[in-house]
Amino acid sequence: MTIPGVGPVNALSFIALVDNPDRFSRVTDVGAFLGLTPKRHQSGEMDWSGRVSKCGDGTMRGLLFEAASCLIRQVKRFSPLKSWAVRLAVRRGFRKAAVATARKIAVLMLTIWKSGADYHWTKEATA
Repeated sequence: MTIPGVGPVNALSFIALVDNPDRFSRVTDVGAFLGLTPKRHQSGEMDWSGRVSKCGDGTMRGLLFEAASCLIRQVKRFSPLKSWAVRLAVRRGFRKAAVATARKIAVLMLTIWKSGADYHWTKEATA
């Protein structure tokens, strides 16, 4: 719950859904598990990425989207995550930025869960 935008409902739902943090060999795989990665369309020479695959729990995906939306719009305190999300929203649009931030929050939640550390608001604190 130290991550901006993530509250007790998000945290408990994530822990209940993932159940065992060691089930993912790479923490980035949690994005695909939740359906927050782009769907691939490949045939012959054609290869393009579509919308999110939605191959996971829709409720958790919605909670993460709300956390990302809250982070982008309502959190006042500076953090590298918020800075990245706001720059992406300006460049690509709010909805795409919110989905990308939701995926990043999920990866961050799993990383923090595995390491047992707290979220650091500034880059200097992580060094």
